Amino acid sequence: MNGLVLFLICMVLLGCGYLFYSKWLAEQWGVDDSNVTPAHEYEDGVDYEPAKAPVLMGHHFSSIAGAGPINGPIQAAVFGWVPVILWVIIGGIFFGAVHDFGALFASIRHKGQSIGEVIHDTMGLRMKRIFLVFAYLTLLLVVAAFASIVASTFQATFTKSGAVDYAASASNASTAMISLLFIVIAIVFGFLVYRRNVPLGISTVIGVIAIVATIAIGLNWHPFYLSNTTWMIVLGVYIMIASVVPVWILLQPRDYLSSFLLYFMMIVAVIGIIGAHPHMDMPAFTGWKDTIAPTGNSLGYLFPALFVTIACGAISGFHSLVSSGTTAKQLDRESQARPIGYGAMIIECVLAVISTIAVAYIWKSYSAGETVVPTQVFAGGISKMVATIPFLHGTESVCFTMLVLAVSVFCLTSLDTATRLSRYMFQEFWLGEGDTLENVTGYKKILTNKYVATIITVVLGIALGLTGYSKIWPMFGAANQLLAAIGLLAVATWLGKVGKNNKMFFFPMVFMLIVTITSLCFTIKGKILLLMTGGPETGWAIALLCLAVVLIVLAVVLAIEGFKTLISQSREKKANAQA
Repeated sequence: MNGLVLFLICMVLLGCGYLFYSKWLAEQWGVDDSNVTPAHEYEDGVDYEPAKAPVLMGHHFSSIAGAGPINGPIQAAVFGWVPVILWVIIGGIFFGAVHDFGALFASIRHKGQSIGEVIHDTMGLRMKRIFLVFAYLTLLLVVAAFASIVASTFQATFTKSGAVDYAASASNASTAMISLLFIVIAIVFGFLVYRRNVPLGISTVIGVIAIVATIAIGLNWHPFYLSNTTWMIVLGVYIMIASVVPVWILLQPRDYLSSFLLYFMMIVAVIGIIGAHPHMDMPAFTGWKDTIAPTGNSLGYLFPALFVTIACGAISGFHSLVSSGTTAKQLDRESQARPIGYGAMIIECVLAVISTIAVAYIWKSYSAGETVVPTQVFAGGISKMVATIPFLHGTESVCFTMLVLAVSVFCLTSLDTATRLSRYMFQEFWLGEGDTLENVTGYKKILTNKYVATIITVVLGIALGLTGYSKIWPMFGAANQLLAAIGLLAVATWLGKVGKNNKMFFFPMVFMLIVTITSLCFTIKGKILLLMTGGPETGWAIALLCLAVVLIVLAVVLAIEGFKTLISQSREKKANAQA
């Protein structure tokens, strides 16, 4: 199969999904610009702040992308490119994009509050609190995983004697320096747009020029050579600040500007695919079980591993938290929910397709276990394709560095968004019927304080992240997809309550519940076997085992209550029709 032909077919299918299916969804749900969005109704200059559509698209896309649509498809490639592509296309159009769009729409009809509030509306306060615990635990895994990934792209390499290996550390040091300077640019950009009212077009040109200058500076001057632990602490301080400052200072401008790096990365990838006409050198289908295991650890059976591993490339529960956490509080008009909610997920599917083509291009190296880190696989595959174009010979090294930088920037974007979302979840948990952040008293006043909530979240997340990315990601994948199933269920029950068509949610939510609970059961089985044999990882196995059990119990309780609500709504609808 020719990679370019495959890419074009996927673009047509994904484009049709957006043009036709998302339009139908908007009509079914009653998206209406005559309604005032929470960004205007509750504008406070901190969390609620109307954003220009391109800026909000940049924030939303950068936040949901992260490393998921790159890591997931590359790791799942051990099952062959056909299963990966099929799930990315089908899952993206009918599962993930519907999930993201629905969560965003439901949130703007609930004062821009989280999916927890949507559940509160249909299933009561107890179910809301159960969901918030579930979501908070998942977000801690997000913070831990992405902090660990970012720190690994910043950290210095040390010799056996403990000295810095400057040659081996130069690339990471450049990435770190550029990322730090990027934060400064974002703050200046936010000040220009939101406090000096400089037109967005002019500010964007200035911002892009500043990004180019920042990259040039970082590639030639990078004085920070710090250990992984030190960078984890630095990141903890950064996300602690990023979680509480007004969104216009850092969140909106940083995510908007970082989206240009993502667009650049995707344009470079498309140029490489067009120029190289790569052949899909990987097998179309390798079998129902992962026997290749390039990292040394088999993913197990195609079901459920494929659907959990690809994660953000097809559907992700984290997206519902972004949609209903930060994006809903900044949406200018309801009609923008379609391109931002549904459209951003479709673009993410495009990135997942590109990632699959990239791993296919260097399949021999990947399957042999020589190049297995997903970021390096992606950057290596794309940069090699670009270097085959006659007038771009010799650009492989520069292209590789730029692509690694782009992935690191998006991980950092997802990290500070996840921290803010965790803070929201922690604060919401302590609010009872009629409570608001302003009127609570006693211990609730302390626990709902945004600084207290942030400190607790950051300390827990960074501490977990210090154990290492590889230990966290498998559990994050299952928890994240289970969260997607709950998100689908929550939106379905709300649509049923308000009398809107919710049938498009039924199969996706049931399928995702079965997939993720099966995956967690496999995890539990594996950890029990590990505990029976003993070893140095016993403590960590116990922690993951307990977490898996807790997640399953919480999800099952929510699912049972959700299905009861849907059945009750169906009976009530039939009774009204017969009356």
